[in-house]
Amino acid sequence: MALVIAFAWIALAIDASGALSTSQRDVLGIIIGSSLAMFTLGLWDDLYRVGAKWKFIIQIAIAVAVYLSDIRIELFKNPLTDTDLALGGLLSFGATVLWLVALTNLINLIDGIDGLAGGISLMLMSLLASFGLGGDTGFSTLIAVGVAGALLGFLRFNYPPAKIYMGDGGAYFLGFLIGILSIVDSNKGAVAAALIAPAFALALPIVDVGLAIFRRALRGLPVFRPDQKHIHHHLITLGFSRERTVLALYMVSLLCLVLAFGVFFLQGRMLPLFIGLLFLVLLIAGHTSGFTKDWSTIGSQLGKSLALRKETRYALTLSQWLVMEVERHQSVDELWQDYQFVVKKLGFSFLELALPDGTKTWRVENFNEQTNDLRHSRHEIGHGTVVALAAEKEVMSNVLFSLLGDLAAEAWYKAAQRWQVMNQTPLQFGSKAMPSEKSAPKRYIRLYSPPKRNFRPLSPRLHSTKEIDLGRAPNEKNVLLTEKPEKKGL
Repeated sequence: MALVIAFAWIALAIDASGALSTSQRDVLGIIIGSSLAMFTLGLWDDLYRVGAKWKFIIQIAIAVAVYLSDIRIELFKNPLTDTDLALGGLLSFGATVLWLVALTNLINLIDGIDGLAGGISLMLMSLLASFGLGGDTGFSTLIAVGVAGALLGFLRFNYPPAKIYMGDGGAYFLGFLIGILSIVDSNKGAVAAALIAPAFALALPIVDVGLAIFRRALRGLPVFRPDQKHIHHHLITLGFSRERTVLALYMVSLLCLVLAFGVFFLQGRMLPLFIGLLFLVLLIAGHTSGFTKDWSTIGSQLGKSLALRKETRYALTLSQWLVMEVERHQSVDELWQDYQFVVKKLGFSFLELALPDGTKTWRVENFNEQTNDLRHSRHEIGHGTVVALAAEKEVMSNVLFSLLGDLAAEAWYKAAQRWQVMNQTPLQFGSKAMPSEKSAPKRYIRLYSPPKRNFRPLSPRLHSTKEIDLGRAPNEKNVLLTEKPEKKGL
């Protein structure tokens, strides 16, 4: 909120100065209105949670409004041949909308650790401040300098350990502002150094988001689904503190920023050299951090992609079922019983759930916790909740175990969130459901193994006995369902 207030104050001060022409005032008004609209979308998502599809649609709508207001990418200048390529209506429309929506989400997606998105945005604002110097859009330089100053003050309290947070509102606002200012500064839509240079400066988040999209598509996960596999998560897993993680990513981003300044001041000349240097910087950074050690397994993962996607669909279906079952439970303990069922069906051998009021465990029969043939994972969900899982190595590969472990932890998180929203009570094993006339008839203890029943066959000649595994709860025995022919009578 403080960043947006500072931006609005700076923009209004520029407008009140009387130094702008009528066309410049129109452009400034579009920048103010569209940036505030994008911030409002993010703020609303912070407060009430908007679905990913609706957010994407509204982002596109705001970008389309900017295009219709004559702030658009109309000309592509090839820096290698110094020739101009006019973009037609559809190409100009697609390039403008894609650029604005992509920049908006890039900043938001890297906002997974305190200080990272703010620091990279500060570097981008310093780059944008140099774009407007000497041009007819000098007011954009004042906006970039003002927002950069506000970011310095913000980072004072957002740097780990953070006291204030950016949220989706701040991330959407900064990403969109970077995108629209770069278009305004690109010499009336000529895509040369003014758009290529920010792409260089954003190399780290672009690579991070690109790998995330590839990873999720490979496993059949929604593209916008958050996970704990980003570059900063990987560094923390390696033992980096949050402060060291942010500093390490700052160093890589600063090197990318230096290359971006080189691209801009040389107006795109020697671009192949800068691309090679950028690739070298990212490759060395990835190798040093150990982030590239699993890239050799990409080929084998592609071959197993179909199987992973099937496992993902199965796990997501179980997760959805668990969330729906929340309405039927009288207590968190009943939810715990259903969660055991989900974990068992996914193939895990051990489960430990820690809540603020205690810890409970489940394990399969004859489970040996001391053996070395197990894979272990621990998921800290927050508010004192921890999910620990284990599975036999011969049952799950490392990739599958990591995937299903994340989905199992996410299933409990979603079900727990649903429980708290419905019952307005703390999530503890001893918590009871809030009485409600609307939901009370739906709540009952679910039985996995029904009593023995006699079923009528389709033909009197059929007579069979089948043993059916209905997904038993722990320590339950198989249920035999016997089909017998019905006696005929007159």
